[in-house]
Amino acid sequence: MNRRVALWALILIGVFAWPLTCPAPLVYRPGEGWTYESPGGAKWQRGRAKDQYDYAKQAYDEKKFKLATKAARRTVSRWPLSEYAAQAQYLVGLCYEARKWDEKAFKEFQKAIEKYPKIQNYEEILAQQFAIAQRFLGGQWFKLWGVIPFFPSMEKTADMFTKIVRNGPYSKVGPQAQLAVGTAREKQKDYYLAVKAYEKAADTYHDDDKIAAEALFRAAEAYLKQAKTAEYDQGAAASAISTYTDFITLYPNDSRVEQARKTIVELRTEQARGAFRIAQFYEKKRRWDGAKVYYNEVVSKDPKSEFAATARKRLAALSKVKSPVPTTP
Repeated sequence: MNRRVALWALILIGVFAWPLTCPAPLVYRPGEGWTYESPGGAKWQRGRAKDQYDYAKQAYDEKKFKLATKAARRTVSRWPLSEYAAQAQYLVGLCYEARKWDEKAFKEFQKAIEKYPKIQNYEEILAQQFAIAQRFLGGQWFKLWGVIPFFPSMEKTADMFTKIVRNGPYSKVGPQAQLAVGTAREKQKDYYLAVKAYEKAADTYHDDDKIAAEALFRAAEAYLKQAKTAEYDQGAAASAISTYTDFITLYPNDSRVEQARKTIVELRTEQARGAFRIAQFYEKKRRWDGAKVYYNEVVSKDPKSEFAATARKRLAALSKVKSPVPTTP
């Protein structure tokens, strides 16, 4: 019995004495998060912003990215108004990018831009954000909890490019980022949002012929893809024709003009085919007025097509015969 009491007494003494005699390996600091401290103390900490940043930069140059991240975060949290805080925040992003944690890197770069809008290498940060977003546009997977490759996401990718445009619409990467929003939407097969993104690019950068022409052509192509979905979309086909026509009118010297013309011919033929089928349906149902409307539409959509030639014959027959007209053989 006495032994048992003595044993419990030793255990209790050990439990209560441990925090006083042993340093905690995990320490939480606001703005820095949880960090591991060795028993000897935090040798990476410095008393001045410059010294702390220099230590972080040295650790980064030596590829000690975890240590560099801790030191850079401390610079930002301890001296947020110092001249070294902005570059320290940028360094945090570089550390994550070096470790292939692209989504976290993008977010840290975003913090640098939002917290320090006058940061000296603003354009460089935008370029690095653009490079990260491009990798995701190419199919790189986002990571679950920032660690486990989980899935590609064009929704998240489009959001990244949108932030880049918002950060610097007239930066070196701004126009390409706006076009990339459309590309991401196309990969989602959301052609409506793709067109909106391209139209915004054409409107925002209308004074840059190269960007504006590219945006307008891509918008027409997106309409074309929408038109060719499972159920042929006549409205999208008409919008594609209109957009291709605008492209030809505004940029007559573009190398893709001939391609645009051919596509317009194909679309008009497809429109005529669709109207012809509807006209035949009405004719079979003895709905002569409806048949006339759609046969006239065939002639209007593509007057030189074989459908137009047949439509003219049916219109002539419908106008002369008052009794039920024989259907097209």
